[in-house]
Amino acid sequence: MNPSASPKPFIAIACGGTGGHLFPGLAVAQQLQERGCDVALLISPKEVDQQAVKSMLGMEIFTLPAVGLQNKNYFSFAKSFWKSFLAARKIFKSHKPDAVLAMGGFTSAPPIFTAKFSGAKTFLHESNTIPGRANRLLTRFVDAAFIGFPETAARLRAKKSLVTGTPVRPQFWWGEAPDEPTRADASPTKVAECRVALGLDSKYPTILIVGGSQGARGLNELVLSALPLLKNRDWQFLHLTGANDFEKVKSAYAANGIKAVVKPFLAEMDLALGAATACISRSGASSLAEMSAMRLPALLVPLPTAADNHQFFNALAFEKTGAAKMLEQKSPPEKIAAALVEIVGDAVTREKIQGALAQWHAPTAAQQIAENILDGLAGKFSVVQKNGKQSGVPSEINFKVVT
Repeated sequence: MNPSASPKPFIAIACGGTGGHLFPGLAVAQQLQERGCDVALLISPKEVDQQAVKSMLGMEIFTLPAVGLQNKNYFSFAKSFWKSFLAARKIFKSHKPDAVLAMGGFTSAPPIFTAKFSGAKTFLHESNTIPGRANRLLTRFVDAAFIGFPETAARLRAKKSLVTGTPVRPQFWWGEAPDEPTRADASPTKVAECRVALGLDSKYPTILIVGGSQGARGLNELVLSALPLLKNRDWQFLHLTGANDFEKVKSAYAANGIKAVVKPFLAEMDLALGAATACISRSGASSLAEMSAMRLPALLVPLPTAADNHQFFNALAFEKTGAAKMLEQKSPPEKIAAALVEIVGDAVTREKIQGALAQWHAPTAAQQIAENILDGLAGKFSVVQKNGKQSGVPSEINFKVVT
């Protein structure tokens, strides 16, 4: 595409590195595309990124070198950062963006710096209660920040900020409208269809186990320790193990005589959450947003090695409001089994959790972010498209809460 030949706003979204950065970015990209924007996605070489963007039709996809600070290897970090910066500069030189949105992680930092030098508007989204190191660095260089948890604003200290929640892709909404996705309204037929599609029995209560791209090993071992205490129940499990533990986990279910579908990875997480009665999960912000949208009760086990222990504080915020139960990874098997029995076996407990999850669902998060980015371009674009209708854009950034 040639920006000089197109009257459309061109927005680049840097969203690579982990599913927690990627999938909310894809949700915003869809909203911008619906509003008549040209959209480019800047992702990492990781397989999760490369596979997920294949469904994003009509968008430009650019792969940047991955950037990460591991084991305090600052030389390696600086080298990868510089490579990514040069790659972003080359992309933006041939196709200058009007705005760039960073979804978190150091992979999103080079595009923001490149955009700042080129005069583009810059934005970031922070989904966790404790801002990541990259976003803490970037906040002084962006025009405004969108945040997932109210308490994050004081920690991030952006020039301008708006609590939007974390964007969720439309396939995680079960109602006819984004604000009507309650699990209580979902027909038993729909739940059964999700189970059958995944090779599960349609009749049995189903527990989903998912550790995410970075934290499966400890969660797998925790669940396996509790299996002997759960083997006499009429339950079934859908266990997403990650690449390394697949055979071990599959063998453990067989040894305990427990019905289970075990997979190393599953792209169709909407089916997994739809099939589940409850789940055991890490507490990354994107996963919590998807559970909230689907009203799925969860036993949260924060990743102990997460940066700044942010998963613990995410889970704590949910537990305090009754929207989930939380246990540490070092918890004994008896605690895991008892918590599962309470969530899965007690309908009253399950309904209370589902009710509390409603407050954490932000159905208009992607919409708010898209519209406020376009508001930031008001001096340049007087009209944007939304659902086939023209709407005027205010003359300055105007953070408005869309309810």
